[in-house]
Amino acid sequence: MWTYLVRFILRNRLVNLVIIFGLTAFMAYQARKVEMSYEFGRVLPSNDPTSITYEKFKKVFGEDGSVLFLGIQDPRILNQEVFRDWYKLTYRIKQVDGVQDVVSIGRMFHLVKNDSTKKLDFKLLYNKEPKSQKEVDSIINLILSYPFYNGFLYNKETYATIMALTIDKNKIDSKKRFKLVDDITRTCEEFHAKHNIKVHYSGLPYIRTQTGKKIENELYWFTFIALLVASIVLFIYFRSYKAVFIPLIIVGIGVVWVLGTMSLFKFKITMLTGVLPPLLIIIGIENCIFLINKYHFEYKAHQNKVKALSRMIQKAGLATLLTNLTTAIGFGIFIFTRNRLMYEFGLVASINIMIIYTFSVFLIPIFFSYLNPPLPRHLQHLDNLNIQKLVNKALYIVQNKRGVVFTCTIVLVVISIFGISRLNTTGNIVDDIPVKDPLYTDLMFFEKNFKGVMPFEISIDTKKKRGVMQLSTIKKIDRLQDSLKKYPEFSSPLSIAEVAKFAKQAFYNGDPFMYNLPGSNEMIFMSSYIPKIDNKKRTILNSFIDTNMQLTRISVQMANIGTNDIQRIKDDLEPKIDSIFDNKDYKVDITGTSVVFLEGTKYLIGNLLQSFILALILISIIMALLFSSFRMVVISIIPNILPLLATAAMMGFIGIAIKPTTIVIFSIALGISVDNSILFLSRYRQYLRDTKWHIRESVLGALRETGFSMLYSSSVLCLGFCMFIFSSFGGTQSLGYLITFTLFVALGSNLLFLPSLLLYFDNKATTKAFEEPFLEILDEEKDIDSDEPNAENQNDNNGNINNNNLDKSKS
Repeated sequence: MWTYLVRFILRNRLVNLVIIFGLTAFMAYQARKVEMSYEFGRVLPSNDPTSITYEKFKKVFGEDGSVLFLGIQDPRILNQEVFRDWYKLTYRIKQVDGVQDVVSIGRMFHLVKNDSTKKLDFKLLYNKEPKSQKEVDSIINLILSYPFYNGFLYNKETYATIMALTIDKNKIDSKKRFKLVDDITRTCEEFHAKHNIKVHYSGLPYIRTQTGKKIENELYWFTFIALLVASIVLFIYFRSYKAVFIPLIIVGIGVVWVLGTMSLFKFKITMLTGVLPPLLIIIGIENCIFLINKYHFEYKAHQNKVKALSRMIQKAGLATLLTNLTTAIGFGIFIFTRNRLMYEFGLVASINIMIIYTFSVFLIPIFFSYLNPPLPRHLQHLDNLNIQKLVNKALYIVQNKRGVVFTCTIVLVVISIFGISRLNTTGNIVDDIPVKDPLYTDLMFFEKNFKGVMPFEISIDTKKKRGVMQLSTIKKIDRLQDSLKKYPEFSSPLSIAEVAKFAKQAFYNGDPFMYNLPGSNEMIFMSSYIPKIDNKKRTILNSFIDTNMQLTRISVQMANIGTNDIQRIKDDLEPKIDSIFDNKDYKVDITGTSVVFLEGTKYLIGNLLQSFILALILISIIMALLFSSFRMVVISIIPNILPLLATAAMMGFIGIAIKPTTIVIFSIALGISVDNSILFLSRYRQYLRDTKWHIRESVLGALRETGFSMLYSSSVLCLGFCMFIFSSFGGTQSLGYLITFTLFVALGSNLLFLPSLLLYFDNKATTKAFEEPFLEILDEEKDIDSDEPNAENQNDNNGNINNNNLDKSKS
């Protein structure tokens, strides 16, 4: 097969180039259409009960995560000049396109009893700019007289105040969000510049917008860094600009295909798919180094370019196919997670890993066939003394220090088990932002002064029309609120019970001492003052009840706590809810963005664990097809499980939790690290044939030959993944240093532990079944000599391929 592929590639060089570059031009056109994702990624499937409850909640009450918060902290807010400018800022921001409503101490509402209409009117607390300090003092006193706003807009102990902006969902879920947020921050900067008071920003719309900016910036930045690192590594290895330029063309084409594939599938760039272009550059460069290294090795042996290019594909074709296939499996298993973001990531990655492999196999022999043969200085890397010393050291250890290798392995396993026992599973909504990032420090500002900005909701269905307006229901809601107030993670709750207290205060002409639940007689009398609910107009009333007055909500803002704490609170609340609300008369659900995130995290971790097991099974099947020996499959898998155990232990020791952004690392690392085992065991089997089943000589020969490739490929991958350490996202940083650590341990495991196992078990591990695989990776030198075109006549004086001779040889 590979002999025929060589002939097809080299005989049809120009046609192949036209087809590849023509398809790439089409993909480049498609890539121009790819867009950033601006929506909050759904983790749970649409038929999940938690997801269904949340969607019903949003249908009635709207988005719970559509509020952007601005905050300042300064005693000067009580001064007339600062207060006046905060008032002006409130109304200027309200004019920003995309801001639906604004509430602050500069624009507050209260209920006013209208004796003429017998209704409660929703009016501004004050509607003109304060002209004196006396007016400001009066406004502040008026604000403090309304317990409804207590701890929500103003913290009198810390002099902190916030401005709550309701954002148009259509804006925040589109590219217009960037302009919207920029307009808001630009308007606030004028306030900051005038008074030197820092304005803090938070809320899910702001966090998602800033995260989107970071993703877009890192996509370009890491792609550039990956190309730069690749260029440096290639030049250090090969000392040839041609050997640098050709791989860069190939990975550049690969990046175009990644973006084009996303566009064709109608996928958008997310935090996950945003790392694929630089990731594919790393994997593509590894392929190129392996193939060019094989080409140089063959050319050095017989000084014939065509024969070297032919043998490069024939000897390395299937091996690189299988190593890329296992890598693709490591990514591809995310397709089965039933999560849209993971599905897109896995599908695009696995497809393009195989595409970039195909381009490497086609374009490297084509490009090098047009070039002059490599000069002696280009082949010096084959005699790299430093690499040779490392390989010789490994040979010495495997022959003479196997006991030390096994002892170290056992110690590693014991330490790993202890480290794994320290692992915990958790996650936060704002989880991947460094603690020094302004996004995080601003979030902490709101948690310190207002208990946080993360939405936590309780929906209540009274199962009958106007059930919400019954005093018994309102009292039950108030009892539940008293329980919520005991949790330090929560802000003061808002509900129809608070609205009822607010209405009673209004009914008694704003008397703050009347801010309490109305009695039964008061409730009957006040009910006639309640205005009709208009869904087209957002008011304080329809924020908490539906048009039939059957559904209501309790809203709190919550600190950015972990999923374990959210689960603890949820488990603690549920029996309290059941003791207050009879299941026969009420249906009460804990929901909101925070709860959806909790359930989504649990769901995703469970799916990713299953996917990792699936990846392990699929890779084991490939090993079984390749080696046809159960014992050899086990031996090949063990050295690649050890690095994963070590990585999990390191996570336990340094406090990195198991969460969606870290658990993906294990299947990816397994798919990549097993490549070295495939290469080593394939050469080991070939040596067994050549040495007539002499195991010791075969192990050492295979290690001597593949040691170079292991060290080269692992160093390239480690350098490539290291760049992700500099990401501004914790998850991407984890991808960088955890996979780098895993690959480093895997290198040692395949270089030392795997050969030591083979020598220790001797004939017990290497059975005759190992010699007769389903898939064969052969040293095809004899086949090449008989099947390939007459290599001696295929070069002209400049070392270029003569196609006429290729055609003659075919006939």
